[in-house]
Amino acid sequence: MATEEHSEGLAFHPMDQFIVKPLFGGDEVGVLTVTNVTLWMAIAVLAIIALFVLGTRGRAVVPSRTQSVAELAYGFVHKMVEDVAGHDAVKFFPYIFTLFIFIVFSNFLGLLPKAFTPTSHIAVTAVLAMAVFLTVTIVGFVKHGLHFLGLFWVSSAPLPLRPVLALIEVISYFVRPVSHSIRLAGNMMAGHAVIKVFAAFAPLVLISGVGIAVTPLSILAITAIYGLEILVAFIQAYVFTILTCVYLKDALHPAH
Repeated sequence: MATEEHSEGLAFHPMDQFIVKPLFGGDEVGVLTVTNVTLWMAIAVLAIIALFVLGTRGRAVVPSRTQSVAELAYGFVHKMVEDVAGHDAVKFFPYIFTLFIFIVFSNFLGLLPKAFTPTSHIAVTAVLAMAVFLTVTIVGFVKHGLHFLGLFWVSSAPLPLRPVLALIEVISYFVRPVSHSIRLAGNMMAGHAVIKVFAAFAPLVLISGVGIAVTPLSILAITAIYGLEILVAFIQAYVFTILTCVYLKDALHPAH
């Protein structure tokens, strides 16, 4: 198998970029092992601190560019929370804002050459989604008690259909963290994998005459997909956050 791969000039592995590797040697990844995922999540946190702590420390009346970006992000998420989940959800704004900013920075930093995208791993997005699921569920029961179960009872439907709809609502509720996490991880992984596939054709001009036509096309494709990935990086953070707001609205106002 190895001989076959070495004999083919275009042998490439687009999924290798998602392998979790220890930073300090070895092959085993344990619970406390510092990996490339750990490194890039730490870089994302440091970048967030640089923007929102160091970049706004002056608190100028006429903001600098860095302060303007921080204020725009703050206002954007605050308006989203208030518009989607209601005014009484603003108390959860710090948590939702933290989610949005962490995902945005992780997504965009993953577009740098040789970088790693933590949000392309289901292990990372599943933790974020499960945290949202547990938070929303706990808030719902704390605020409404057993009345929170009214979320699953569609009182506006005909009585014979209500038990069936209730079962569907319960299943869809528990599927939320699965879809919430897979949507983000799947989109980030797919885009990076496609870029890697086209990148494998870029050096074809050095191997074969057909590369004269294929190489420029592959470079154009990489540029186009990279531009699309910049858009996807923001959209996926936005979708994850707005779904969090929708779920929070259900917890605060569970009645159908």
